[in-house]
Amino acid sequence: MTTRVFEKWYREDRLPHIFCTGCGNGTVMNCAIKAVDMMQWEIDDTVFISGIGCSSRAPGYISTDSLHTTHGRALAFATGVKMANPDLNVVVFTGDGDLSAIGGNHFIHACRRNIDMTVICMNNMIYGMTGGQGSPCTPVGKISTTTPYGATEPVFDLADLAVAAGASHVARWTSYHTKELTKAIETGLATEGLSFIEAMVQCPTAYGRRNKLRQVTDQVEWMRTHAILLQKARRMEQEGKPIPEEHFTVGEFIHRQRPAMGVRR
Repeated sequence: MTTRVFEKWYREDRLPHIFCTGCGNGTVMNCAIKAVDMMQWEIDDTVFISGIGCSSRAPGYISTDSLHTTHGRALAFATGVKMANPDLNVVVFTGDGDLSAIGGNHFIHACRRNIDMTVICMNNMIYGMTGGQGSPCTPVGKISTTTPYGATEPVFDLADLAVAAGASHVARWTSYHTKELTKAIETGLATEGLSFIEAMVQCPTAYGRRNKLRQVTDQVEWMRTHAILLQKARRMEQEGKPIPEEHFTVGEFIHRQRPAMGVRR
């Protein structure tokens, strides 16, 4: 990212940030800001909105108007902003706990209504800020403060859920895949309707140290080696080959045109 982009979009007076050393959220923020700048959006026409959690601190560091709302309600607030003024560019930062647990119903119905906004979920597979509790995205067998013997519940696949609920554009990458993630966000910003971008991120403090991924590089390397391109996964399914345990798919899940709310006609 060039210095010009950094100076334009980030609030220097709010630094240093509160993210833990090695957190992946900053990488996702940089990818998002780079994509916004590539769209040539203006600060006065753009609003960043978040709920509660590590990821939800992100809008506070950005120079646009922003809303740091209540837990799980970021999409409800964002819907109000977009419906009140369809000319605004609305971007939501959220985390896996904020979006899929407390805010689960808002997520489903925002996708169903296909409201014209971009939702970027930083999925660190845990409630990082509030004590390391298990979230709906904590993988089976992994340790958290509320799953000390290993999580037993099936994981929510947020990208599949967004596709099924009706979002126009859905993609998933990781903090390792910065070029692909930036491009996916840019495509989402340019798409009419709800765009959902899931970014898997490392959390060495709350997740990694409990799951033998204490070093930042350990978790980034885990994401690199366990990510399977969506096309390859589908080919494996057609050939009757199982997806290896603990692996997950990355890529563009869907890009389509559907009637969208919050668009000036």
